[in-house]
Amino acid sequence: MTQPTPSGAPSLSSPSGLAHLEQRLRQDLQWLCLPAKSWVPPIQRDGQPVLDVAIVGGGMAGLALSASLTHMGIQAPIFDQSPAGFEGPWATTARMETLRSPKELTGPALGLPALTFRAWFEAQFGLPAWNALDKIPRLQWMDYLRWYRQVLRLDVRNRQRVQAVLPRADGVVALEMVDESGDTPRSYRVLARHVVLATGRDGMGGPWVPEWVHDLPRTHWAHSAHHWRGESLRGKHVAVVGGGASAMDAAATALENGAARVDLLIRRRELPRINKGKGAGSPGMAHGFSALPDEWKWRFRHYINVQQVPPPQGSTLRVSRHANAFFHLGAGVRGASVRDDGKLRLETAKGPLAADFVIFCTGFRTDWSQRPEFAALQPHVRVWQDRFTAPPGEEDAELAESPDLGTLFELQQKTPGSCPGLERVHCFNYAAAVSQGASSGDIPQVSDGAQRLARGLAAQLLGEDVAHHYAAMERYAEPELEGHEWQPAEFPAYEGEEEDSPRSARA
Repeated sequence: MTQPTPSGAPSLSSPSGLAHLEQRLRQDLQWLCLPAKSWVPPIQRDGQPVLDVAIVGGGMAGLALSASLTHMGIQAPIFDQSPAGFEGPWATTARMETLRSPKELTGPALGLPALTFRAWFEAQFGLPAWNALDKIPRLQWMDYLRWYRQVLRLDVRNRQRVQAVLPRADGVVALEMVDESGDTPRSYRVLARHVVLATGRDGMGGPWVPEWVHDLPRTHWAHSAHHWRGESLRGKHVAVVGGGASAMDAAATALENGAARVDLLIRRRELPRINKGKGAGSPGMAHGFSALPDEWKWRFRHYINVQQVPPPQGSTLRVSRHANAFFHLGAGVRGASVRDDGKLRLETAKGPLAADFVIFCTGFRTDWSQRPEFAALQPHVRVWQDRFTAPPGEEDAELAESPDLGTLFELQQKTPGSCPGLERVHCFNYAAAVSQGASSGDIPQVSDGAQRLARGLAAQLLGEDVAHHYAAMERYAEPELEGHEWQPAEFPAYEGEEEDSPRSARA
């Protein structure tokens, strides 16, 4: 699925160039002695092996974390519900033409130059094509992630759906699973010492829509994060609620597939023009955000929420070049109903609007009701509003409902002792943003977050087994010397000074 480059380079990859890059990557890993040998002692519970770490989610964050842990000699398989090669949103629900991030960002490369997207791209298409490239095509990024998984030989187990996450008091977490890879689903259980939820933008919830939307027929609306086909909107009057990047992508998809008319209903009176998040991008934020006082964490994230990220210029032009696209600013939607003729009547701040179909581009929220697999966790998880009161004027429901995480992205108990083992479940997804910053899924910081979490898990696993490792050190008996490398010498007699020596006399 590799995409043509703007320079006109062919879409077929160059096997020789890519093979050379893979050889270089193998050499780099060999020089760095990666991956390390396995060192975590195997344990069993209930008569079955226990994984060191189990990762739920095989998107970019899950891949980067699995690679980081594998390089440290820690067993870290990934369980993903999607078919192989379709993990994450890139080839499924994402609809942008290109990524929004600058092409130069190294993403999940973990500090390895040969693992970057740029190295992968240049190996196939050459430097002139790279220089001509503006932004990374979305499906090409997915191709890169497929290669990343393959070249690092990561253990990704597809079509595996998590039914329940169950912390236990005996030092393990149980995952109730369903294997959907065959003709007949099969239930089974996975045990792991730590479980990481690398569940992407959905985080600990899913797409958010206003409460009144649920009264509408499900055939009349969708969220931008849902699976829907653009061709199903041909000839229809479509309303898009929202003015961010996903709204532009959804509107453009409808227009390009023959929608008769698309109205964008935007609550703000002006589209935001400046991405304030870029103003705080630095290694300091990547490595220091998690250590900031709570007041500053909240202040940063709330400010970004209030300012909102503007849609990319290219995405906006992709919509506005269509004569049947209409931008309505200051037209927040307050409710909707179905008319007698089957059309929707949308009540907006500017008056009613008729539409055949509505796409809500209204973001995501922590919403446990959308994630039944986390039902056993929800009553016990401490969220920010349980211990932090927002300053006046900085109230923020999204942040208030986010889990209050520890230093290793771990969930914390609202009531100590209510859910032993909860701290063995780690939230490496968007819901971690207010506690840990943008290091759990955003391209600029995903390597930093993955390596920080991997190092922390390695330290925790060592601490849990410290007696074992001490005993192993005591048992270690591989000799450095065999005993024939030297000959014992007779100790020489002491040659002291005579009592009447000149030196003694002088003294």
